[in-house]
Amino acid sequence: MRRLLKFLHTMGAVGLMGAMACLIVLLSLTPPPDSLAGYALMRGAMGAVATWIFLPSLALTLVAGLLAVALHPGFREAGWAWVKLATGVLVFEGGFVGIQGPMQEEARRTAAALRGEIDPATLTGALAAERNTLWVILAVAVLNVVLGIWRPRILRLPRSDLSRPA
Repeated sequence: MRRLLKFLHTMGAVGLMGAMACLIVLLSLTPPPDSLAGYALMRGAMGAVATWIFLPSLALTLVAGLLAVALHPGFREAGWAWVKLATGVLVFEGGFVGIQGPMQEEARRTAAALRGEIDPATLTGALAAERNTLWVILAVAVLNVVLGIWRPRILRLPRSDLSRPA
C-alpha cells in the first residue's frame, strides 16, 4: 500500500506541477483582451487545463499524501511530513482561490463576451497577477518535492502510546 500511495502522490505532483508550468506558458502567450478571439481561445485552453489536469492532479496529490500520513506511523512522527502537510494545504487553497476559480471564471466570461452576451471591456485581463500566483504556488510545490526527497530532520515528534506495538 505504501508504494501505491507514493506512486499516486508522485504522479499527482507531476501532473500538478506540469499543469502549473503549462498555465504559465499559456499566460505568457495570451494576447490582451482587446484581441477578443485570441484571448478567448487562450482563456478557454487555460480553463480546460485548470479543470482537467490541475484539479484532478491536486486532488490526487492531496488524497494520496493524507492517506500516506494516516496509514504510516513513521510519517506521523516526522516533522518534515507535517511541514509538507502545511505547505500542501497552502497549495490546495492557493490552487482553488488563485488558479482554479479565476481561470474557469475568466474562461466563462470570455466565452460570453465572444457570444456578445457581456461587454468585452469588463474582462479582467489580470494576466500578471495570475502568473505571479502560479509562480508562488509552483515554488511551494517544489518545496514540497524537496521535503519529500531529502526528508530533513526538522523536528521529531514523540511516539504516542497508541502507535507503539504491544
